[in-house]
Amino acid sequence: MEGNDARTSAGLWDPWRPVRDHIVREIGQRLRERGYPESEWALDRQLDDTPSGVADFGYAAHRAAKSLQIPVEQLASELAKEFPLSGGLSRVSSDGAYVNFHADTGILVQSTLELVFARGLEYGQGPARPEKVCVEHTSANPTGPFHVGRVRNGIIGDTMARVLRAAGYPVTTEYYVDDMGRQSAMITWIWSMPVDQWPSEIRNNARPPDGTSVATEKPDHWYGRPYPFVSEFLKRNPDAARQVAELSREIESGNSPPRHREIAEAVLAGMLASLARIGIQFDDFVWESSLVRNGSVAQVIERLRRAPHAVVEDNGALAVDASGYGLPKETATILVTRGDGTSLYPTRDVAYHLQKFSRFSRTIDVLGQDHQLHARTLVAMLTEIGESRRPEFLIYQDITVPEGGRMSTRKGRAVNLDELLDEAVQRAHAEVLKRREDLSEDQVATIAEHVAAGAVRFHILRVAPDKPVKFRWEEALSFEGRSGPFVQYAYARAGSILRKAERETPPYPFEAGAFRLPAETDLVRTIARLPSTVQYVARTSHVHTVATYAYGLAEAFNRFYQAIPVIRAEEPARSSRLALVAATRQAIGNTLDYLGVTRLERM
Repeated sequence: MEGNDARTSAGLWDPWRPVRDHIVREIGQRLRERGYPESEWALDRQLDDTPSGVADFGYAAHRAAKSLQIPVEQLASELAKEFPLSGGLSRVSSDGAYVNFHADTGILVQSTLELVFARGLEYGQGPARPEKVCVEHTSANPTGPFHVGRVRNGIIGDTMARVLRAAGYPVTTEYYVDDMGRQSAMITWIWSMPVDQWPSEIRNNARPPDGTSVATEKPDHWYGRPYPFVSEFLKRNPDAARQVAELSREIESGNSPPRHREIAEAVLAGMLASLARIGIQFDDFVWESSLVRNGSVAQVIERLRRAPHAVVEDNGALAVDASGYGLPKETATILVTRGDGTSLYPTRDVAYHLQKFSRFSRTIDVLGQDHQLHARTLVAMLTEIGESRRPEFLIYQDITVPEGGRMSTRKGRAVNLDELLDEAVQRAHAEVLKRREDLSEDQVATIAEHVAAGAVRFHILRVAPDKPVKFRWEEALSFEGRSGPFVQYAYARAGSILRKAERETPPYPFEAGAFRLPAETDLVRTIARLPSTVQYVARTSHVHTVATYAYGLAEAFNRFYQAIPVIRAEEPARSSRLALVAATRQAIGNTLDYLGVTRLERM
């Protein structure tokens, strides 16, 4: 189990691990003596490592007391009095139903700083694990530039993959390219005609400006320009809608027009260039059409034909009666194929997931809240074919623009990622100039690009996926609030202190006993939490916790250097505090890597 694996490497990668192991072992022994057996794995999960600053760890005795049929306050008090002060603990106390554990500060300082300096870039990472993980994220249809609402998917997925790698898992990120659906067909349909032959209401709104071409404009912007207008046009023109439907069926049967793949690849390349600006890349791309060509979809259709609730409709379409799966009444019949035998998106998605299950131990799908019904449909179809494996769904809520309202590409009410990043760079450029008039224009431009990208990533990531994000510039680009620039600035300041002290490179000698002030010891405790934070996020997918940790670490560092002299301190305090600055810089830098935010030496 994960908890047991972590304990096998106690002390090698997590400075808190030996303390946790001691607490878990001793609690378990005393509960067993009272007739309440509890596994160490379960106790480790119950141990609270953030009890509101009351202690370093806390154990809630409610469940054990209920089973033993004794007052919970009595059990907590007895456990605290009996607990041996060893294993890195300095004090154990009880408070009502809770047993609170306080670490020996000297031991923690020694083990934490030694571990940070020994592991360097690897500090925060866990031991290697054999389970292969697939994180499928973004997977936007190649129909035009990313809008900001969609990019939350990529930021969550990319960060989750980074954290899982840090936790020791071999991770593959995948982008599922839907090149067979109606939306992709709409793009092929309009661009199969010369622009001068486009329907007037599309041409008048979406005609490319004179002098521009796909060679001079990003291809996602070029090919995606008519998309929202095509969508509206088809609603009012049945003949055109039938043409697109026929084209979609041709594509889905494997008879794609010559330019279909060419256009899809060009649009995708433009979309990926936008994502690269915020540090998002992919390991593999799975084209939906490949699942049809290699026979995977045909195999799924045959399995669904034999499914317990398979039905054949009057027009020959194959469907599944999913009324027993709790789906809304209007979607309780899932179409597997049309009457002509061509497949639909849910069927092809089943084939894709079976492929993922065959290659990975764990699969994570990052989906917007508007895809929750699709997720439930997928589970119903997997159940129908007797497949017990399931993906994990990491569902996120919408992003709203400052003016309010949910963004939609089809309705043309979208702020695209390139526009957002361009404005972020302009705003960041102005903020950097306010602080650093000594830098060259090239230096300011480079810093502004990285600050802007980090601001966007952090601002979106800091909110729990199950909560909506309202994008606010003043918060995203703040150098003093809960933001990416704030964390980047803390890293740069730590580096500046070391440069001024001429201690940019190790060794960093220190004396654990020199750390007596709360601002020092609180900072050490926060640094020590990085490895367990990584493991927690890898286990729970609460990916926003990384941003919360990063802000907490940067804030603890700010309190430290504002309250305590470092360079002007006398020895041995000076060397020890410089060592703490170096350890903080390493921990912040590693955390920025997990966030996908660039480390900046100067800001």
